[in-house]
Formats: sequence, structure tokens, C-alpha cells
Amino acid sequence: MSSTERGMSATPSAPETTPEPGAPRAWVIRLVTAGIVLTALNLRPAITSLGALLEEVRDGLGMSGSVAGLLTSVPTLCFAVFGVTAPRLARRFGPAAVVCAGMAAVCAGLLIRPYAGNTAGFLAASVLALMGIAVSNVLMPVIVKRWFPDRVGSMTGLYSMVLALGSSLPAAVTVPLTRAMGGHWQPGLAVWAVIAAAAVLPWLPLVRQGRGGAGHEDSGRAAGASAAAGPGAQPAQAPLRITRSRTAWALAVFFGLQATAAYITMGWMAQIFRDAGVSAGTSGLLLAVTMVMGVPLAFVIPRVATRLPQQGPIVLALGVCGLAGYAGLYLAPAAGAWAWALLLGISNCAFPLALTMVGMRARSGAGVAQLSAFAQSTGYLISIPGPLLVGVLYQHSGGWGLPIALMAALMVPQMVVGFLAGRDRTVEEEAAAR
Repeated sequence: MSSTERGMSATPSAPETTPEPGAPRAWVIRLVTAGIVLTALNLRPAITSLGALLEEVRDGLGMSGSVAGLLTSVPTLCFAVFGVTAPRLARRFGPAAVVCAGMAAVCAGLLIRPYAGNTAGFLAASVLALMGIAVSNVLMPVIVKRWFPDRVGSMTGLYSMVLALGSSLPAAVTVPLTRAMGGHWQPGLAVWAVIAAAAVLPWLPLVRQGRGGAGHEDSGRAAGASAAAGPGAQPAQAPLRITRSRTAWALAVFFGLQATAAYITMGWMAQIFRDAGVSAGTSGLLLAVTMVMGVPLAFVIPRVATRLPQQGPIVLALGVCGLAGYAGLYLAPAAGAWAWALLLGISNCAFPLALTMVGMRARSGAGVAQLSAFAQSTGYLISIPGPLLVGVLYQHSGGWGLPIALMAALMVPQMVVGFLAGRDRTVEEEAAAR
């Protein structure tokens, strides 16, 4: 057994909170599982549903092209800015309460923004929804680590798979739903607030448990208070200086580079195929195939990763698939379009792998919270320039040669830092040793 697995096995498996009298632990675990699944389902529809109707939104609000471009860059900026606040909020209120509030913010933002009436209101409501997504993004690995310490891989795989489904489903069905509701884009966007409202419900009993005297969830509270939603209270401990850990930095850069690749793929791959002579409908279908690949693989890869002492070989395998896909896009984009779409879909599964490593590279719930916030916030900041730079290179070079070369070049450091992040060690050990 690796040191990571020993640390995970040593984590207490008793509930952090004494359940309400008569409430079986199995029922509470099922409630948490439902909360994780519904939350994961709501972490991307705010983004991908808008992409499907962006042209209609621009026309309806009189939005300029530059503002529309800003709107497509807002998600990663919000993930970076607001995600870093999640550990502090979790220490104060508990992870379940913060995720519950996050899903409420998503619901409110999705419901308000189509009817805001102007570009400023639309943007503000979008930021509200993205703020809820940002804190929930960071705390999902924390909740998995605390409630399922012996099933980090399978539970991370489950919510990563559902997250991938929540990415592809709105892109596919938002336009048909809009047409079915009269062809107006406002209800077509607002309908996704219903699923966000459903995601609030499973967390409410857990929040009430915390207020009932057992204390808030212990996500690393310095005073060592007992928790409302997870395995047992932990003693007080000195704050973890996460920036002292080389593994934390490697994981943050790996997260940022894989996010860069994913957002470039989502934003530009269909256009690459169209410029190569592939029809618009087929190009959209190819992009959907790339996104859907994440559904089954997001469940398999984390389970495999937790059974290995080091995750570097998986990082390298995914990177090789990405390099092969980019080579295909450069040499024969139309002739082998389906193969390149599949290869890039496999490569983009570095995302669930990164989430899994967040849960494995820290021993405690506090460590996971800090590592998740650091890796995701830093990573999303790193990812912001990538899609914009690809657009600039495409515009000024008049073709896809330079942009594809950039994508392939970025894959090399992604493989290097991912291999380093996959080594069998914890951030607590590294921070204490320096």
C-alpha cells in the first residue's frame, strides 16, 4: 500500500456529525451522494447553455462582439477569483452549507440573467451563477474526501462523469428546448435554473444538522470543531503553507494547462473542422463526440488512478493521445476528423485525473480544501490567455498551423508537470520539510 493509500485508510470513517436520532447513516450517505451528483450536474450548464444561444443573446441585448468575447472569458476568471475563497468559507460555515449556498446562487443567477434586460444585468447575473459554481468546484473534492475516504476514486469518477454529462447535455438540448418553448431565448436559458434548484435540496438537511448542535463541518478549522457533514472531527493543526509544496505547484500548473487545452478545444475545434471543409452540422457533432468521451472515461480514469502508487503513466498516456490528435488536425483535419475528435476527447480527460490527484495528494480534509483551492484558482488563471492567444494567432496567420503548433507545444509541459504531480507524496509532508 502506498503512503497516499495509508493516509487515506487512516482517515476516520465515522460521520463527522452524530446524525439526528433515528436517522440511519446509510440514508445520510445516500443523501450526500445525491447532493454530489446534482451539484456536479450544475457545474457547467451556465456556460454551455449560453454558448448554444450566444448569437440570439447578442441580438436580443444588442451586445457588441467585444463584450461577447469578454463574456466567454468570464467563467475562468470567476473560477480563479472566487474559488480561492472556498476554504475560508468552508471553515466558517462548513462545506455542505457553502455548496448549498453555491447552488442557490447558481439557481438565482440562471433565473435572473435572461430577464435582466440589458448587457450589464446579464453579465452581473452570470457572475452570480459562476461564483456559486466556483466555490462548489473547489469543495467537491473536499466533500468526497471527508465522506468517502476509502472511495475517493470511484466517487470522484462518479461526479466527474456527471459533470461531463452536464457539460454536453445543455449544448445539445438548449436549442431544441428553446424552439419547443416558443423560440424565445429567455426561457431557453432560464429552464436550467430548475435543475440548480433541485441541487439545493439534498444539502439542506445536512446544513440543519450542523446547526443542531453538532457543529459545522470541519474542513480544516484551526480550532478543531466537529463537523456537520463528513467523517469525524479533527484536532487543531497549524495552517498548511501550500505554496511551499512542489507537488501543489505542479498540480496547479497541470490543472491550468489541461484547462487551457479543454477550453481551446471547446472554443475552436469546430471552427478548425469547418475551415477544413467539414460541414457545420458535422463539425458540431464532432465537438459533441469530443465532449461526450468524458462521460465514461471520467468514471474509469479516477478508479484506475487510485489503484496506482503514481499517476504519471496515465498523464503520459493522455498526453500522447493529445499530441496524436493535434498532429492529425495539422496533417489531415478532414480525412481523419472522427479519429482526431476521439483522441482529443480522451486527452481532455486529464480534468478528472487532476481532481483525483487533488484528493490523493493531501492527507487531511484541510489539506484537500487548500490544495483544491490553490490548484483550481491558480490553474484557471493560467488558462485564461490560451483561447484568446489561439484566436489572435488564427486571425493574424490566416490559418490553423500556428495555433495547432501552440496547442501541441503546451501539451509537453502539461505532461511533465502532470508526471511530477502524480508522484506518491503529500503536500503536508513537503510543506513541513521546507
